[in-house]
Amino acid sequence: MKPALSVILLTTLIGAGQGLFLALFAAQLALPTDTPLLSVWLWQGTLLALLLCGLGLLASFFHLGRPERAWRAATMWRTSWLSREVIVLPLFMLALFAYGVAQFLGAGYSLLLGWLAVLLCLALFVCTAMVYASIRFLQEWASPLTFVNYLLLGCASGFSLATLLAACSMPELARPYAVAAALLTLAGLLSRVASLLRNARLVPKSTLQSAIGIKHPRIVQKAQGFMGGSFNTREFFHGKSLSWVRGVKWFFLLFAFALPLLCLALGLVTGATVPLLLAFGLQYIGLLAERWFFFAQARHPQNLYYQAMA
Repeated sequence: MKPALSVILLTTLIGAGQGLFLALFAAQLALPTDTPLLSVWLWQGTLLALLLCGLGLLASFFHLGRPERAWRAATMWRTSWLSREVIVLPLFMLALFAYGVAQFLGAGYSLLLGWLAVLLCLALFVCTAMVYASIRFLQEWASPLTFVNYLLLGCASGFSLATLLAACSMPELARPYAVAAALLTLAGLLSRVASLLRNARLVPKSTLQSAIGIKHPRIVQKAQGFMGGSFNTREFFHGKSLSWVRGVKWFFLLFAFALPLLCLALGLVTGATVPLLLAFGLQYIGLLAERWFFFAQARHPQNLYYQAMA
């Protein structure tokens, strides 16, 4: 498949926002309510989580051919995971806003709003992952590991960002956040490697024979029937070489997992802020590459027919 930058930004930004909110709410549950500056830190962090989700939502509009008709994407909620995502994302952002306002006002019902936001946050993880996992003919996506990876990678980046924020203004939270971010990053690495190993063993269900309806054992395509490209060749294949795709795979394994783990460990040992900044920055760059690879690795059956052009 051809990775779309708008969708890559959407999924990575809202994932980081979701993970950051879960980290913030965990702090509210773990710390006494009279902890100095806790409410200030929570509403400021919630504002950042809301900003990340808003940027992701904005990026998604660049994927639409007719943005003014975006509302129509929500009309198929009974059967479409994309429609459900379109509905749940604004609801989650609304819950984030209400939670942040409650923290700013010091309202006692902030805990209730927080639990509501947690439910919407988890629902959003499910909807985003199922947009891809529900496409059965794309074998690389049709797996429970798709949801696991979206959940763990979003939480890992969110907790890495929370670690950085805590180091700047809530030092007592920096160490537990760093440990949680490292564990989530390690879990994300294990789940992502598991998906890579699974996908490497996949046997395509479609063949050249099934693509054109001819059962002859030896079929070789010489041309796709016309000289120029088409919608099929532009939108269903990334156009990069196999060596490029393999390079992206090793790049994201290094930047999304190995280097952030090293930076988090260095931040824990030294207590410095710079390694924590690098941990989040490098991890987010790695997640951009990971999401590109996620889309590029999916082999659409139609490319069997158009492979000469692809």
